[in-house]
Amino acid sequence: MKKLLLSAVVATSIVAPGGTAWADILIGVAGPVTGPNAAFGAQFVKGAQRAVANVNAAGGVLGEKLKIVIGDDVSDPKQGISVANKFVADGVRYVVGHYNSGVSIPASEVYAENGVLQITPASTNPQFTERGLWNTFRTCGRDDQQGKVAGEYIAAKFHGDKIAIVHDKTPYGQGIVDVAKQVLNGSGIEEVLYEGITAGEKDFSALIAKMKNAGVTLIYFGGLHTEAGLIMRQSADQGLGATLFSGDGMVSSELASIAGDAVVGTLNTFAPDPRRNPAAKEVVETFRAAGFEPEAYTLYAYIAVQIVAAAIEKTGSADDAQKVAETIRAGGPWSTVLGEIGYDDKGDITRPDYVIYEWKKGEDGRPTYFQK
Repeated sequence: MKKLLLSAVVATSIVAPGGTAWADILIGVAGPVTGPNAAFGAQFVKGAQRAVANVNAAGGVLGEKLKIVIGDDVSDPKQGISVANKFVADGVRYVVGHYNSGVSIPASEVYAENGVLQITPASTNPQFTERGLWNTFRTCGRDDQQGKVAGEYIAAKFHGDKIAIVHDKTPYGQGIVDVAKQVLNGSGIEEVLYEGITAGEKDFSALIAKMKNAGVTLIYFGGLHTEAGLIMRQSADQGLGATLFSGDGMVSSELASIAGDAVVGTLNTFAPDPRRNPAAKEVVETFRAAGFEPEAYTLYAYIAVQIVAAAIEKTGSADDAQKVAETIRAGGPWSTVLGEIGYDDKGDITRPDYVIYEWKKGEDGRPTYFQK
């Protein structure tokens, strides 16, 4: 992989026309701002923007203001690398992102080589933090934890079902189902199908026909809401009454828009609803007053900014992101709107937890996800 190399550190300190020196600490926010996963990109941007606004209103960090620079990776690894190189050229030293593990992993290598700390709110593939890089952190859990919870739940609740395991061939999608598969197989449960689809695919007729022929009653799916919603809707249309169970790639209200009523009964794993955390009450109310529902990764992006800001403050300088990374690992736990967050040596949070959600119709008649 060819990475952008800088011969000197780009200074964030600039002299204004009047001769007064001022400085911004640039925070890159990277994710799918456009494209089929734009709902998650919006969560990243809104969460980070609100956190930056609150930090700046409280006086900033070390007397400097935080400033957001947005990068749209469209959930594409090549575009993610372009975003990473652009951030480096612009003098960004701290990045909140990316969304997809398949984008975060290659982008992290560009960041590591060029002195940029990366903290992702959503990339759950274990390899993101398993490669020994100095700069990789996340505010979410990992697929080897999430897949284990799902596998154990399926083994307990769906022991007699005919199970199809389907993934989208991405590091996230295949990673999570392979962990669940290992748990199931270790419990003596063998899937009747193991299939891969292509992200962006629209017609799942052949897959659904194969699942009908195999008598599938439960689909464990590794992928995102865009393909999952189509699989649900088309399965219902073709008379396959199987329950779909998936991971945190489902936590968007857009899933119900795609799947329609077929979404009812769907299961997914995710952390305990961050909006219900008592420490987040005031921030959640602020989002809602502004007309934005802070679901899924919104608050995970918010706390990513909180942690970076607090670590810079504790380090005493924003100039060296590697020193700030050392502070994040050793200086916690960090106080956030989701409670105390600590880190291990790899950059993983020390209190990951996953629970099961079921999609049901709410009081307003619209389907959404409820913790079981």
